[in-house]
Amino acid sequence: MIAFRDPAMLREARRTLVRPQTQGLNLTSEQTLLVLGIETTCDETAAAVVERRADGSGRILSNIVRSQIDEHAPFGGVVPEIAARAHVDLLDGIVANAMREAGTGFAQLSGVAAAAGPGLIGGVIVGLTTAKAIALVHNTPLIAVNHLEAHALTPRLTDATEFPYCLFLASGGHTQIVAVLGVGDYVRLGTTVDDAIGEAFDKIAKMLGLPYPGGPQVERAAASGDAARFAFPRPMLGRPDANFSLSGLKTAVRNEASRLTPLEPQDINDLCAGFQAAVLDSMADRLGAGLRLFRERFGAPKALVAAGGVAANQAIRRPLREVAAKAQTTLMVPPPALCTDNGAMIAWAGAERLALGLTDTMDAAPRARWLLDANATAPGKFANTRAGF
Repeated sequence: MIAFRDPAMLREARRTLVRPQTQGLNLTSEQTLLVLGIETTCDETAAAVVERRADGSGRILSNIVRSQIDEHAPFGGVVPEIAARAHVDLLDGIVANAMREAGTGFAQLSGVAAAAGPGLIGGVIVGLTTAKAIALVHNTPLIAVNHLEAHALTPRLTDATEFPYCLFLASGGHTQIVAVLGVGDYVRLGTTVDDAIGEAFDKIAKMLGLPYPGGPQVERAAASGDAARFAFPRPMLGRPDANFSLSGLKTAVRNEASRLTPLEPQDINDLCAGFQAAVLDSMADRLGAGLRLFRERFGAPKALVAAGGVAANQAIRRPLREVAAKAQTTLMVPPPALCTDNGAMIAWAGAERLALGLTDTMDAAPRARWLLDANATAPGKFANTRAGF
């Protein structure tokens, strides 16, 4: 069993190019790898086949994603039981389609990767169990992937980004600034002490009566709004750390909405515009602090990378570009389809780990929470909650 995830051991493995050996597995750094990836941590059922070439470059051979938006829309959010049942119903067919589109068979795979967490535990169990069955039947190595690590490594698939780089990971469940030093080697520089950015967008949408999913609806409404109408706070502005907080901003929006009730369509647009502008100002300030911390501890980053579903928001591109330019680094944002949850990022993370000889056994456990940087301590009482999921 090769189960170690200690950063120091991984750094030594990369430095010496000595690959740990697993029974029945004989990999070298010069080998081309073909990996099936399965993603079921939330409300997307996804599978993909990715090729990792000997030079470290990658190619997506297939990437099938089935969203469950229609199933959850009547409830205004993701219902875990419905999500898990949908994964059970859909996953076998999606895996078959991914393999067919890639033009390959299970016997040709170098490994099978599945997101083993963090996420909704019912869905995680479905994906990981399916991957274990495929690996067992076809005598193929299994890689249990941290969903956050998959986001962190995506720019190496899309843009061949070199280590080290600074990652801004923002989604419905995660808001973190992370130093990505190598495969399996991550240092969290900042995190949210309450709401994740995507979560805050969704809650504002629900508060204002906008349909699910809320994030894109807020972005759309903000485009027609006056961001200067309301004097919303910019949380954590100017602090030397790189942490985020959005609960106070969310409360300020609720207070203004209550004062204006009943809301006119333009009121909603203006509230969304003011909220989004405040989030972007806070985000830019927090990222600036994170990049300063990165430079102090690790030197100049090779890039600033934005990943996660919030990175698909077009409005954040301008402040991201400005922050990267000020830090004299390159901005890397994967295509929108690879910012949101997908199987290709899981397959790629599996291939990156497999190239180091890192695999998992059949007792790999699904995890509702799983820190990306196992030795980190997040601020405040949320040290083991928002930071890990």
